[in-house]
Amino acid sequence: MPRLVNPHGGGSLKPLLLPEEVRKEELKRARSLPPVRLSSREKGDLIMLGIGGFTPLDGFMTRADWEGVCDGYKTASGLFWPIPITLSTDEATAQGIQAGMEIALVDGEAGTIMATMKVTEKYTIDKEYECKQVFWTNDAAGHPGVQKVMAQKEVNLAGPVKVISESFYPTQFANVYQRPAEARKLFEEKGWKTVAALQLRNPMHRSHEFLAKIAVEVMDGLYIHQLVGKLKPGDIPAEVRVKAIDVLVENYFVKNTVIQGGYPAEMRYAGPREALLHAVFRQNYGCSHLIVGRDHAGVGDYYGPFDAQKIFEEIPEGALVLQPLKIDWTFHCFKCGGMASMRTCPHGKEDRLLLSGTMVRKTLSEGGELPKEFSRPEVVKVLQEYYQGLEEKVEIKLHGAATGDVKKQ
Repeated sequence: MPRLVNPHGGGSLKPLLLPEEVRKEELKRARSLPPVRLSSREKGDLIMLGIGGFTPLDGFMTRADWEGVCDGYKTASGLFWPIPITLSTDEATAQGIQAGMEIALVDGEAGTIMATMKVTEKYTIDKEYECKQVFWTNDAAGHPGVQKVMAQKEVNLAGPVKVISESFYPTQFANVYQRPAEARKLFEEKGWKTVAALQLRNPMHRSHEFLAKIAVEVMDGLYIHQLVGKLKPGDIPAEVRVKAIDVLVENYFVKNTVIQGGYPAEMRYAGPREALLHAVFRQNYGCSHLIVGRDHAGVGDYYGPFDAQKIFEEIPEGALVLQPLKIDWTFHCFKCGGMASMRTCPHGKEDRLLLSGTMVRKTLSEGGELPKEFSRPEVVKVLQEYYQGLEEKVEIKLHGAATGDVKKQ
């Protein structure tokens, strides 16, 4: 049977989600522990720890880990890691917590207990320094990742975790949500050894499709792996993206060459550093390659279009088993009569139609029509239904406000 790449760190997967038979007892015990509320980003990271996506980490990072990751991509133990995985709390809560204590980690939105943690250290950090190292900017006004870091509480807590709950993910996205072990099993059942991951936070347009089909040509299989965690305002919800990808794969890909999956972490919009994090956990999922195209995990103009490709050449040799599948700028060329890239198209920019998720969202949200070169008609239909639904909700709300029928939330 073909052998998939080893998980990050070279050992076995290290899921921190407790076996089902002991979760009830741990939950009962957790109710008597001091609670610490998680932000949505911390919750996503906790679930990734739980399912083994962040193998081989055993919990939230120490100050030495934080410093080593910020400065040189390495934890205190020497493990390659590109972005700090940390937990914060306010000073008032931290005063009642000492090293050696156990705490309960609580979903900050739903109020449910998600894990227990043995605190090994509490410490403070220079948030602006982290932002400059990870995001290459400390612009809190414009960069959503910087905003999240600057909004963290004053004190960080470190320690190993025992995860009790995956929250709503397995039920809400049961058709795509996968733990790394489940994805690996699917790949092995198909006989895949080389698997390319396509990172998505937008519905697939023709450039995504072009990238995906290049990977299908040279790999055993393609793993369309999209984020089902929280996005920034204006991004299209996961359930809509799942439906749009389903119709695209069904109508335009050879059967059994593609698997769609979902993972629970939030986007950090950290560009090059986030491309490395995507590589780390895709290796844990069993992928041998990660498609890295233009402006991977970027936002605004904070990163060059191919900085996320270049960074793979700058990390220590052997840091990752997974390799980047680097693909040049892609577009529709009217003279070529189809999709092309800078490496394959000899024509000028006046003959090219550049495609992006931002343009798709903007056009459809304003009620415009997408050119056929942007996306497949089946995908456009799914997206149009979504935006039409938004308009209807706004109209109902405005009508209710006018007639006094709006219910208090």
